Amino acid sequence: MKPSRFKKPFSIAALLAGLTVLLSGCSDQYPVLNPVGPVGQEELHLIKLSTVLVAIVIIPVLILLAIIVYRYRDKKGNTAPYQPNWDHSTKLEYLWWGIPIVIIAILGTFTAKSTFSLTKPPVESADIKPLVIQVTSLDWKWVFTYPDQKIATVNYAEIPAGVPVQFQLTADSPMNSFWIPALGGQEYAMPGMDMRLWLQADKIGTFDGNGANFTGEGFAHMDFKVVSKSEADFNAWVSDVKKNSPALTVDGYNKLTEKGTAEPQTFSSYPEGLYENTVDKNGGMYMKHDMSNMSGMENMPSMAK
Repeated sequence: MKPSRFKKPFSIAALLAGLTVLLSGCSDQYPVLNPVGPVGQEELHLIKLSTVLVAIVIIPVLILLAIIVYRYRDKKGNTAPYQPNWDHSTKLEYLWWGIPIVIIAILGTFTAKSTFSLTKPPVESADIKPLVIQVTSLDWKWVFTYPDQKIATVNYAEIPAGVPVQFQLTADSPMNSFWIPALGGQEYAMPGMDMRLWLQADKIGTFDGNGANFTGEGFAHMDFKVVSKSEADFNAWVSDVKKNSPALTVDGYNKLTEKGTAEPQTFSSYPEGLYENTVDKNGGMYMKHDMSNMSGMENMPSMAK
């Protein structure tokens, strides 16, 4: 059978595969490429910029590869010259070293600028006050506590649309990574640490969240839902939780810390200082003590407040 018979089917298959890859991001099944908040949108801009800059290198290389393979193929009648000896080219050295350096400088500059800007809290206004949600990673579940509303949930969180949300992250189990793809990038949740992540949903809807760091047997089930709703509906939900849900006790929390999965749950209250005590008992207290004694670091904010 001649190889030429496979050229046309192979070309069609390659074209279809390429189109599938390019168009796959248009579906809502790929929330990273369909962000619903300002943080995710800024990160999408970085993804697009990175893709364009990488394409500047990859596309010419692939074209040159095809040309070289065709021109210097082993075939009778090929007139390509055989030149085993060639001299050093300073111009080529500048070319293939200079272009990557410029690309890395551009990408690094934009990435650093965006990364630092996204770690800063949004400017508060009289009309919009940021919502604070404390997140504790457990084996294998997530606990969300609302310090201002004095309520708690397990494996789901509700937020008002259009309102900045500061997630405070820690772990009462092995380190994990908190990620809501539709809203923005991930942040690590670590024992003894009080990490911060600003996110916002500009649309009403339900978004998937998960742990993006392997934590053992129940890792695959360590997901949660984030429900974005109007501010009026959010306030009504908080009132309903306070009236109709049980309280989360110390014994109840200790039960949650045991290894195992859990269904979504809601609590009308939780022990005072639960999140802060979790940070301290896993090392945060010692970190604050050690940092206060380090010369030149007296003004550095503590990890657990």
